[in-house]
Amino acid sequence: MTAQRAPLPQPTPESKPFFDALKQRRLLIQRCEDCAHAYYYPRPFCPACLSDDVKWEEADGKGKLYSFVINHRSAPGFDAPYIIAVVQLDEGPRMMTNLIGIDPDPELVRCEMRVEIVFDDVNDDFTLPRFRPAGD
Repeated sequence: MTAQRAPLPQPTPESKPFFDALKQRRLLIQRCEDCAHAYYYPRPFCPACLSDDVKWEEADGKGKLYSFVINHRSAPGFDAPYIIAVVQLDEGPRMMTNLIGIDPDPELVRCEMRVEIVFDDVNDDFTLPRFRPAGD
C-alpha cells in the first residue's frame, strides 16, 4: 500500500464502476455499441458519435507509453521527481497515469515502451491504476 498524501479522485456516478473495478484488480474501459469506439475517461456517451449506447468492458492492462514528463517540482502530497505518463492501452484508449518501477531518467524512459498495469492500493478503500515497464 502506498502512503497517500495527495488528493484522491472523487468518483462520480459515471466513474464509480471504474473505481469499483480497480479495487477488484480489474481495469474497465467503455465501448460504444453503435460505432465500436473504445474510450477512457468514463462518461455516459461516446465521444466519437455521441451515442448513449455504451458498455463497460475489461481491458487487459497492457499498452505502450505514448507520452511522458518527468516532474521535478512536486505538487503538495507528491514526492519529486516522478513520471506523469499517457499510456495507449492495447484496446485503443489513452489514459493519464503515473509510470513507476523505473528511475525517472529520460535516458531510461522511452515512448513506445511496453507497459503493464499495477493496481496501487493507496488506502484501504481506494486503488489507483499505475503502470510499469512490461516484463515481456
